[in-house]
Amino acid sequence: MAYQNDTDLDFLSQCDNELLGVLVEILTKDKGEERLTETLTLSNGYKMYHPNHVRYWQDIAESYQRFGGNTFVNMVRGGGVLYREILCDVCDKLKVNYNSDASIDFIEINLLSKILTDSLEKMTPEQLKEISNDLGLKNVTSFTPQAVTIAIQGAMKLSGFMVYQTAVIIANMIAKAILGHGLSLATNAALTRAIGVFLGPIGWIITALWTALDIAGPAYRVTIPATIQIACMRQIINAPKG
Repeated sequence: MAYQNDTDLDFLSQCDNELLGVLVEILTKDKGEERLTETLTLSNGYKMYHPNHVRYWQDIAESYQRFGGNTFVNMVRGGGVLYREILCDVCDKLKVNYNSDASIDFIEINLLSKILTDSLEKMTPEQLKEISNDLGLKNVTSFTPQAVTIAIQGAMKLSGFMVYQTAVIIANMIAKAILGHGLSLATNAALTRAIGVFLGPIGWIITALWTALDIAGPAYRVTIPATIQIACMRQIINAPKG
């Protein structure tokens, strides 16, 4: 099999090795151990270029597509599942409110917003106030999860930078869960502080998600975190940085 041409995954060629490295870890390892069902490490690209992930991004994308479909169906159609189908499946699994006919960007932003706003439910009023200040939210007078959620969702609709900040926060949490450390993406002190505040709440959500995926099945243990990571990567690459 080979990479199924997918315009929604072609942007991976523009990502750096740090972001791609997290995706590679998700696709090849499970709780630190090699995945029994993974094929990426057997690919010529991986053998030749790892850890220069950019050089074999199509092999990475192909591995992700394979996890999106079962083995028999993949053999029949000669490849894995395209990104949009996997993304919608993940959104269904996580109970994200979205329109399947919407743009990929819009669906991904809804996915990231769901993860971020779920974490706000676990914050104290003091943490919510700190987050509001660090993210530059305007006109938040009541530091409740509902009020801050509305402010963040409104800002994400109006500001590409808010989408970027959201993606950086979540990507850092995934890296901590997968690699044991964050990423070097936070470029200002306020965003660095915000990542610190979100560390506990999003960490709890990701830990609970990983536990739930132990029950859901091995494919979801790959496709859900990998899809969240890809959604973060696209927004980090495309969104304005300030």
